[in-house]
Amino acid sequence: MRAFRLCLPFTLLFAASACAQGPSSQAHEAAAPPRTVFEALRPYYDQLDIERPTAGPSASRDPSLALTRIAFGSCSDPARDMSILNRIAADDADLFIYAGDNVYGDAWSWDPTMPELRSAYESLAASSEFQALRARTPMLAVWDDHDYGMNDFGRSFLFKEYAERLFLDFWAVPENDERRSREGIYTSRVYGPEGQRTQIILLDTRYFRSDLTRTPERGAVGRERYIPSEADGQDMLGDAQWDWLEAQLAVPADLRLIVSSIQVHADGHGWEAWRTLPQERARFYDLIEQSGAEGVILMSGDRHSAGIYVREDVIGYPLYEITSSALNMSFQDENNESGPHRIGEMYAPVNYGVIDVNWEGRSVNLEIRDAEGRAVREISVSLADLAPR
Repeated sequence: MRAFRLCLPFTLLFAASACAQGPSSQAHEAAAPPRTVFEALRPYYDQLDIERPTAGPSASRDPSLALTRIAFGSCSDPARDMSILNRIAADDADLFIYAGDNVYGDAWSWDPTMPELRSAYESLAASSEFQALRARTPMLAVWDDHDYGMNDFGRSFLFKEYAERLFLDFWAVPENDERRSREGIYTSRVYGPEGQRTQIILLDTRYFRSDLTRTPERGAVGRERYIPSEADGQDMLGDAQWDWLEAQLAVPADLRLIVSSIQVHADGHGWEAWRTLPQERARFYDLIEQSGAEGVILMSGDRHSAGIYVREDVIGYPLYEITSSALNMSFQDENNESGPHRIGEMYAPVNYGVIDVNWEGRSVNLEIRDAEGRAVREISVSLADLAPR
């Protein structure tokens, strides 16, 4: 049965190609065949008459106002208890960031219309807790594998262009937004006046990412699923996004929050992370250092556990990373994995992250909060320390 399902998209490619060429035999002879699966699927998607779910209107934020509290989280299945969103709403954050795996809609049927993802989005939109948070707190979002299409997939996912359409429509991205006219869902925002500017950079670590190297020791500690590879030709962000990120790091800002759906610093596990593409991670660190950008802090999700990390050996000042996961997809009470760059232990029960900014005191507090809103992991960082020495 699985082999049959895998063949389904390729059957549709022929139909899509015929649709693109039209009924005329002259057009049929003149039209060039599609060069990629993605080219072949585009006319098929363009003629679909399927309603795409939307999250509905959201609270908005005046970009001239400084941010003092940013909440975020990842790994949320709307079929599960969503009450943690009520707790987040009560914290009265200026912004909430969905950092990936915002729904679980893996395309197990291999149907190009992605009914699983559409259904998952519909369930999230129908959640009273989600709608209450959305009405109260402005939102930004990036995706990870489970709301991109399939577990651990990158650029080779066949239906990624339709997944992008679903993402943009669900999160009510305006028609004039740059993401509507290019590949990938990466974007950025700047909030606040001079001296209190927060730049939020949301990366797309799925659309362009090359395949990872599978472990020869599946399940072994630290090598559970993937191992790092130095092979040439690997990529995390794609050329256009790398160029875009370089330009973003030149934008004036006092605090820069870079959101990566997968962990950047973590070296203590064999799951997805930037460590699996070490040349790309080195490129990322080098780009931040060479840009001279100050005030950079990393945010991530994915792991079904939370933690705070720091590296002092990569960009000329301490580079902190806060990982928050999961909003409601916690699978264990403890996670004792190795953490060479982690500050303290991981936190495995359901959680969300909070970044509090004290502009008068020029400090940032990074917190992991539990389902009751209590800080279970935290560290305070001076903005003065987030600059090359």
